[in-house]
Amino acid sequence: MTRIHRLVFALGLALMLATVMLPAQQGTLSPAEQQVRRDLEAELQKLAVVERRVMIPMKDGVRLATDIYRPRNAAGPVPIVFVKTPYNFNFWDVRNGVPADMSRILEAVKRGYAYVGQNERGHFFSEGHYDILGAPITDGYETIDFLTKQPWSNGKLGTTGCSSTAEWQPAVASLGHPGFAAMNVQGFGAGVGKVGPYREQGNWYRGGAMQMLFITWIYGEQNQVRPMFPKDTPQEDLIAASRLFDLAPRMPPVDWDKALWHLPTQDIIKNVNGPRGVFADKMPVETGGMMQQREPASEAWRKGGLWHDDMALNVPGLWFMSWYDVSVGPNLEMFNHVRRTARGAVADQQWAIIAPVAHCAFTRATENTVVGERNMGDARLDYNEIVYGFFDKFLKGDANGRIEKLARVTYYTMGSNKWQTSDVWPPAGTQPMTFHLSSGGNANSLNGDGRLVAAPPDLDRPDRFAYDPMNPVPSYGGNVCCTGNAITAGSFDQRRMESRHDILVYTSEPFAEGLELSGPITPTLFVSSDAKDTDFTVKVLDVYPDGRAYNLDESIQRMRYREGYEKKVWMQKDQVYQVTLQPLNTSNYFAPGHRLRIEVSSSNFPRFDRNLNTGGNNFDEAKGVVAQNAVHHSRQYPSSITVTAVKPGTATAR
Repeated sequence: MTRIHRLVFALGLALMLATVMLPAQQGTLSPAEQQVRRDLEAELQKLAVVERRVMIPMKDGVRLATDIYRPRNAAGPVPIVFVKTPYNFNFWDVRNGVPADMSRILEAVKRGYAYVGQNERGHFFSEGHYDILGAPITDGYETIDFLTKQPWSNGKLGTTGCSSTAEWQPAVASLGHPGFAAMNVQGFGAGVGKVGPYREQGNWYRGGAMQMLFITWIYGEQNQVRPMFPKDTPQEDLIAASRLFDLAPRMPPVDWDKALWHLPTQDIIKNVNGPRGVFADKMPVETGGMMQQREPASEAWRKGGLWHDDMALNVPGLWFMSWYDVSVGPNLEMFNHVRRTARGAVADQQWAIIAPVAHCAFTRATENTVVGERNMGDARLDYNEIVYGFFDKFLKGDANGRIEKLARVTYYTMGSNKWQTSDVWPPAGTQPMTFHLSSGGNANSLNGDGRLVAAPPDLDRPDRFAYDPMNPVPSYGGNVCCTGNAITAGSFDQRRMESRHDILVYTSEPFAEGLELSGPITPTLFVSSDAKDTDFTVKVLDVYPDGRAYNLDESIQRMRYREGYEKKVWMQKDQVYQVTLQPLNTSNYFAPGHRLRIEVSSSNFPRFDRNLNTGGNNFDEAKGVVAQNAVHHSRQYPSSITVTAVKPGTATAR
């Protein structure tokens, strides 16, 4: 086939598909915005050598679409800023007929870096099939090897990105490529398999319950049926075709607030006419000729791109996290793990920033940052300068010390609404403080008699409630992302939720003096049920003097996994069991007059999937049973919550 024939083929295919393959979420730009895009592209063409649609081959023959922008008048080889993503980075805005936003690329080039963007396999112009949490980590290693050996490269590469653009980085870093010199991970929880007490397998689980965010996210990401070009299509033809369409699927809109109620859970995407792919493949695995649910400790999670805490990681790191992200707990645990285990100087070449925002919303903070309904104050930081100060040190050998001036941990304390710094996390000088659950047996709802007290009560007067999986406690705000219109992340006044009889509410006395909690929060409950299996949930809140109750963090434990994720242990009717939930995390100042509160229930839906209480697979069941659950509290059953309190004067304001 001649070049002309190939081009005709590419353009014909583009015209045929253009009407159905337009980007799903782009709007129409104003004439002024379009002109800004053209000006940025024109400036980039002057300052950079631009190579688009470079198809970098992997060892298995799959080629990954890559765009390379490098300084035109560089005095010598340059370092690389590498962005690898499943999201659309097409250089041309097909809907508006103008260049895409090139501002980030242009800034990197102006600072003396080559900027390289690549799509993960199975997305857009990259070949192969996509597998969330399962893309081969060799793709990252082989690409880094290819790029750092180019004659224009100084041999050093740094990575950056948030969410799925960050999650692949730790596992690839663990392979130890000598050119991988710096890692900036942001909101990266879905790249973490097991670390410390967390076995979330990339945010797929929490406490053994499935996090439903992946259903909504995968719906638009898992399509394996898409048009592709012949492998011998020339680069210039791919560039020409990219101006007509970008292979972005235009998925039909879904009302996830309704769709996530469908049972069985394994058929939710099928029920909204979504494509078959990763979700259906991840739910069950074949064991002994039978289909079983993939468990939190299944070896199948080891086959993909997740990082686990037995994988060495010896790369300088700049870690961005946020209090209202789904992954802040495992993110913090991983940061501390690397500081404990990395070799030599790298152990101290780690910096963490923890912001009071939702998933990947760092740069959207304002002078009056509101997350949900709660005003967090001025939560802005100059992230751009921090990132390039970090890259300048480790990719250019810059000795100006900009990154060294940053504390190892910079964290935002809500309530006092200020940035603080520490050399470690939790801050040095913190101490545990334990509050015990107590009531007269009627802690149900905000109007009940549940209290948090210094010592457990003498007698057990358990608080009982009925958990009906067909009428679960609705998720309202919280530490979540990616659920479409089903949940809005952030901090909301929970009092309307607390009117439910299936929520147990325990509240401390007002604090006479201010109290800062910065670090892990660990709930330990003594519980019973008449069901073979059920869940218990905990939410931690800051209660204002006027009664507003703002959520800080939340967790869940599926009781079949209370003794570990390697085995299932069923409950016996009305027997009391001790269960410790994985740590929650926050930094919050309780001003004088404020109170600490926890809510205990058995559902938080659709944040987590509903336990149908049957002891069955859950993912393939359509009917549940009502569980009669109880929380016990006494000297014999000392249900409690242990927080991390900061001594006055310990933290340092930034």
